[in-house]
Amino acid sequence: MGIFTRLFKFTESEVHSAVDKLEDPIKMTQQGIRDLKKDLQASMQSLAEVKAIQIRSRREMQEKKEQAATYEKKAMLLLQKTQNGTLDAAEGDRLAGEALARKEAASSQAVSTASDLQKNEVMVAQLEANVKNLKSKISTWESELATLTARAKVAGATRKLNQQLANVDSSGTLAMLEKMKAKVSEEEALAESYGEIAMVETSVDAEIDRALVGGAQEVKAADSLAALKARMGMA
Repeated sequence: MGIFTRLFKFTESEVHSAVDKLEDPIKMTQQGIRDLKKDLQASMQSLAEVKAIQIRSRREMQEKKEQAATYEKKAMLLLQKTQNGTLDAAEGDRLAGEALARKEAASSQAVSTASDLQKNEVMVAQLEANVKNLKSKISTWESELATLTARAKVAGATRKLNQQLANVDSSGTLAMLEKMKAKVSEEEALAESYGEIAMVETSVDAEIDRALVGGAQEVKAADSLAALKARMGMA
């Protein structure tokens, strides 16, 4: 029965130990099921061969029964001929005896064949039960293997995800984020400070320019007034 037969020879604890040591239980189970299918194929071949023997035995038994009936009928015909005088009595008795001897031999063979047929029928019934049982087990194990394979994939993916989550340093990550937040705040404050400085410098320059422009205009206006007064002869 493949790997299952080999495993079932151990005690239960040894079976668990053997399974735990398998590098890939799913592949080993698949191989075990393939071995079971080979066993099933061999069992079905044996069943077909035994059934063929059963069919031949049944035919042979029927033939021997027919032969026995035929020889008995011939013996009766021979005796009838000796009775009505168409056949010598001694010869008729001899031939009728030969026919009856053949009839007994055929009957004996029919009985022997019937006995063999009964044995074959028991063997056929047993083989059919074994084949049916093996088919049922293969179907059940294939279904369970499909379920376990799916569960193994889900468990493997879940384990991998959990390992990744377990390896994440939450405290370290949060500390790094806080540090980045402080750095960004510092950069933002520094940028705002430079902006204010730039605005102050621009404001001072504007005041200076306005002051210079205003003074020049006043000087020019005073000069123009003095020139006008001189032309008019005013002090």
